[in-house]
Formats: sequence, structure tokens, C-alpha cells
Amino acid sequence: MAIAGTALLRAADAMLRALGGDQVALVLPLPAAGNDPGSQLGLSDPGVQQLALSPVVVRNLPAPAPGPSRRLEFLLSASAVAEAAETIGSESPEALFNTALGIQYQADLFHIESMHSDYFAGTAYLYRVVAVE
Repeated sequence: MAIAGTALLRAADAMLRALGGDQVALVLPLPAAGNDPGSQLGLSDPGVQQLALSPVVVRNLPAPAPGPSRRLEFLLSASAVAEAAETIGSESPEALFNTALGIQYQADLFHIESMHSDYFAGTAYLYRVVAVE
């Protein structure tokens, strides 16, 4: 990555920390054991793993429909997302979000509704994830 790209990622991380710098956990499924007949039939739960992502800024959005559900926008550091994708061996940050079961924020689990990245000078510096409870 070019020096300008690295500086951009550091600046985005600093901005997210200055705006609150919260932490969330990406909830991912664990791979199922291949030899167990129960897991092949879907009878056993292989479990989940959580990947902590920080810095994150969380914004409230209008609820999709009347009711108790909440809708949040998570502004995630691109460097933290890239590190998480590398940690679990995901081919890309987009693939990481596609395999995720949701985002845990505080004590609540949110379903990922959409995700897109913001680019500057060809470098992704921020991921915007919209999730509903």
C-alpha cells in the first residue's frame, strides 16, 4: 500500500476514535466438523466466534417499521476490518461481512442489512454497515 494510503487509514482511524471510538464484535460461524453425522445433517451447532472491531462509530437511523426494532449504522475502520479478514483467512472484507451472522453491539445482536465502503484515492478507508435488531 502506498504511503498516502497508509496515512489515509491512520487519519480515518483517528477520526473514528475522536468521534467516540466504540467497539463492536462481528459474530461469525465456526466451521462444522466434517466427520460427525449429526453435524452433516445440521443437528449439532458448531458454535460461533466473535471478532472485535475498533474503532467504530455507531449512529441511530430511523426504524424500518413501527415497532421495537432498532436500525443502526456502524462506521467501521477499514484497517480494523482488513485485519479481521486476514485473521480468519477471508478473501476480502466483503466476503467477511457476507459470512457474518451479525454484529454484537453492547448486549444486542444486529442483523446486517447492507454494507458498502467509502473510497478516497483508490483506498477504502471506511465501511458503512447498516444493521437491524
